[in-house]
Amino acid sequence: MSARTKARKRALDLIYGADLRGVPLATLLAEEQVRADADPRRAGSWDYARRIVEGVAEHGAEIDAAILEHAHGWTLDRMPVLDRAIARLAAWELLYNDEVPDAVAISEAVESATLLSTEDSAGYLNGLLAGIARAAHPAGS
Repeated sequence: MSARTKARKRALDLIYGADLRGVPLATLLAEEQVRADADPRRAGSWDYARRIVEGVAEHGAEIDAAILEHAHGWTLDRMPVLDRAIARLAAWELLYNDEVPDAVAISEAVESATLLSTEDSAGYLNGLLAGIARAAHPAGS
């Protein structure tokens, strides 16, 4: 598993946990920072995980708006908490991280959904995220 894949998993755990518990992302980020500082083995994936979580926290309103624009009749509250967390993470990569190709961000999100969520989640998230990617990076721009 690549360092970025591990980082995405760590970030997903934090985004999901904050949403599920109704706790600000900053609170869980601070707690995880303490764990990361105490365990050097976690350092390899921590920097990117932190960037993701900080980005999702900073751009939460824009990310949620992009998700809703492509959710085709679904509200954020109607989505499973895990799918919402996966969508937020991948949307941040699509919208705010030019280092990650859109296909990689979508593929990683679909893989997470396939492994962790419902039978229909991977397909739904694939379509949702593809719509966000097309809107963010129209052909020829």
